[in-house]
Amino acid sequence: MLLEACVETLEEAILAEQRGAHRLELCSRLDLDGLSPGQDLAQQVVAAVNIPVKVMIRHRGGSFHYSPSEVEEMAQEIRAAKGWGIQGIVIGLLDEQGEIDVEATQHLASLADGLSVTFHKAIDETPDLLKSLTALSSIPNIDTILTSGGAATAEEGCQILRKMMAQSPAHLTILPAGRITRANLTHIHQLLGAQAYHGRRIVGELDT
Repeated sequence: MLLEACVETLEEAILAEQRGAHRLELCSRLDLDGLSPGQDLAQQVVAAVNIPVKVMIRHRGGSFHYSPSEVEEMAQEIRAAKGWGIQGIVIGLLDEQGEIDVEATQHLASLADGLSVTFHKAIDETPDLLKSLTALSSIPNIDTILTSGGAATAEEGCQILRKMMAQSPAHLTILPAGRITRANLTHIHQLLGAQAYHGRRIVGELDT
């Protein structure tokens, strides 16, 4: 199985690779559920590790509903990020009703052509995750959905996660997340049998 570690610093990125991570999601401000790490850190991490790196594209905490000017700010960063040597981007946009913002998501995903595109745990705030999965399935370039099945943890959301995995088209990977750690990974895998898992402590603690 593929293990994606969520990291905030260069030191964490290096340690995560050493401890067995197969891919990194690089963010800043995980206390705000993850913001863009910026060009300098992204390029430092890409230069320092030998595994793929995805970066969060998000410029503020709070709601996942963004104004047109905020969407354009994200668009500008995606255009720039294509030159950073990263493998993919991580985005998540909802409309005023709390559903997937299909138009804005389609716009950003199209700009990322050539990069992997993950739709992040914003999906867990939508009222019907299977409906949201259908909406995201129709958007070209999105290849991964990061989700805990609408619950606080992957274990609590395992029933919905299994349904999402069963209904997901072949081009779209459901990436379970939600307090998945090195300690409980085997148990979670027995529940889900997913191809890949995501976590802050997926390869253990990253404090140096």
